Amino acid sequence: MNHKMLKLENLLRFHTVCRQLHSLRQRRTLARWRRVFSSAYPVWAAQQYTQLWQTDMLLGAALSQYRLLVTKKEERSWKSQLSSPKSKKEVEVWIGMTVEELATAMEKDIDYIYEALMNTSIDIDSLEADSRLDEVWIKEVIKKAGMKLKWSKLKQDKVRENKDAVRRPQADPALLIPRSPVVTIMGHVDHGKTTLLDKLRKTQVAAMEAGGITQHIGAFLVSLPSGEKITFLDTPGHAAFSAMRARGAQVTDIIILVVAADDGVMKQTVESIQHAKDAQVPIVLAINKCDKAEADPEKVKKELLAYDVVCEDYGGDVQAVHVSALTGDNLMGLAEATVTLAEMLELKADPTGPVEGTVIESFTDKGRGPVTTAIIQRGTLRKGSILVAGRSWAKVRLMFDENGKTINEACPSMPVGIIGWRDLPSAGDEILEVESESRAREVVEWRKYEQEEEKNKEDLKMIEEKRKEHQEAHRKAREKYGTLHWKQRSFIKYQEKKEQKILKPKEKLERDSNILPVIIKGDVDGSVEAILNVMDTYDASHECELELVHFGVGDISENDVNFAETFHGVIYGFNVNAGNVIQQSAAKKGVKIKLHKIIYRLVEDLQEELSSRLPCTVEEHTIGEASILATFSITEGKKKVPVAGCRVQKGQLEKQKKFKLIRNGQVIWKGSLTSLKHHKDDVSVIKTGMDCGLSLDKEKIEFKVGDEIVCYEEKEVPAKTSWDPGF
Repeated sequence: MNHKMLKLENLLRFHTVCRQLHSLRQRRTLARWRRVFSSAYPVWAAQQYTQLWQTDMLLGAALSQYRLLVTKKEERSWKSQLSSPKSKKEVEVWIGMTVEELATAMEKDIDYIYEALMNTSIDIDSLEADSRLDEVWIKEVIKKAGMKLKWSKLKQDKVRENKDAVRRPQADPALLIPRSPVVTIMGHVDHGKTTLLDKLRKTQVAAMEAGGITQHIGAFLVSLPSGEKITFLDTPGHAAFSAMRARGAQVTDIIILVVAADDGVMKQTVESIQHAKDAQVPIVLAINKCDKAEADPEKVKKELLAYDVVCEDYGGDVQAVHVSALTGDNLMGLAEATVTLAEMLELKADPTGPVEGTVIESFTDKGRGPVTTAIIQRGTLRKGSILVAGRSWAKVRLMFDENGKTINEACPSMPVGIIGWRDLPSAGDEILEVESESRAREVVEWRKYEQEEEKNKEDLKMIEEKRKEHQEAHRKAREKYGTLHWKQRSFIKYQEKKEQKILKPKEKLERDSNILPVIIKGDVDGSVEAILNVMDTYDASHECELELVHFGVGDISENDVNFAETFHGVIYGFNVNAGNVIQQSAAKKGVKIKLHKIIYRLVEDLQEELSSRLPCTVEEHTIGEASILATFSITEGKKKVPVAGCRVQKGQLEKQKKFKLIRNGQVIWKGSLTSLKHHKDDVSVIKTGMDCGLSLDKEKIEFKVGDEIVCYEEKEVPAKTSWDPGF
């Protein structure tokens, strides 16, 4: 604008200067004429001069007016430029907002967001209305829209306050009363833990366990002849149940470590010691099976020294009691040692106020719904109490002891079965009593919200990682094609697309056979957890992928069969049932249902199923071996055929089988024979010690004296998975 004004101003000045020069010339001419002529023309000259002066005045005024107008226009445009950023629309955004949320905040439709992201490295095809956008793409869309960005926290954070239930502060010491000790029995599998507890309780739990192996965590209240009461937790010793043992250690006061005198310290013994140390719980050592002839209790004590478990005999503080669970020898001595240690610990609890406890086990009962076994740690549980555990809540309808007998209240240290849960809580969840059902729902909703937020954060993290991978791939692609001509680039892309063949149905079937989808159903939460922990150790995905489709607690249902049919999977049930209708439905749909009552049998079955999905391996079985003693050639038509004179050293040579030629330990040829002769006769078999002449199906191979000829056959052998679950 300034440039145009200067041009016009210069033009007007030039015009004015021309006028002034023209006027000056006229005045000089008039002066000369004045001297020559009379004064007839002065009026005309004055008028002309006046007109010229008036014209100059008009031009000057016009120029001034134009300059004023241009200046004002420039000021207006400058002011509008200054005020334009202020007039930009401000959009409030937050981390992780979806495409739909961004469109709503900008007052645009979703297609506008897609258009704004079209020429970026983001994959538009994968974007949905509920897809979460990264910070980079939010900024990009806002920038292209010419709007202003304003970051804010998630809207929920502004209005949502923490509604969780928490434990009460420490109780007043004056309110505390003595309580029974909670004792967990730990040790290696088959070292006699359950038999020991049976003798104390005078029951036969071990006889009811599948395979004689404890596979659940049991809570029992035992009354001793002295009147003392002890709550025992019997944990599984099997390797698969590590999480159960850890949970038992967390809620206990004392750990009885059972070690077989004839077996010594084993893997799960060491793990149990570690759980006790992590939970800072004192140990009482029970050396079991001392009635056996090969029992060596002293050896056990010495082995435990390596794990910082020092018995009193060796100057430590760990009580060691020699017992025999089978005969019941010295069991009272073990009970007295436990009670003595409990007295030293001065165990007390507050029986008043809202209940606090821990879920030991949970399962679904057909007639009673979700059921939990719990240890009460504070307060007194009564019928009608409102409880919260994890992301589920309950109004207590019924309580029962380990024998199934209904009880009206449960005090601290008591094991109790609770019925009335809306959903099944997980083993290990903390139980808290709240004042009302509405408060319980509020707590559960808050915990679900927290879980969702945590999941969103993890999803955002994964999205960011994928975005970085995508950007890196995009950058590499640009570098790869950037220097090429468009024709070369198109040709290379065409070649790459051509190489990506569409899988044929047979190839697709082979690919799908390398995936084993499984559905796990168990009788209790802890059993399912143990099986999933075993599956977590799977490390042979390069052979066959193990895919967990669904897991849960309870009997196998029609829904499980439908899942298995959809994913072409296998259903594994542990200590659960599948009704006749379900089994018939599964057979009709071609779904395998495998039921087990012992965990290692289930794992073995899973290994076999994985192995069956692997392609067979080919193994070579040697039939005979011969050494080359001489070489010569014969003429067949116009060809010279090399022949080896051999002697069979081992087994026999069979013409119909496969052969290989070995030189200096290296296989230089594999194939079949064209001829096998004994003297001049064609034969099919040459036995040990016999001489023969043979020629190969490959004429270019030259024999050398000392080479070996091996006759073999190939057999397909079923492959076995390399996965070792560790037991």
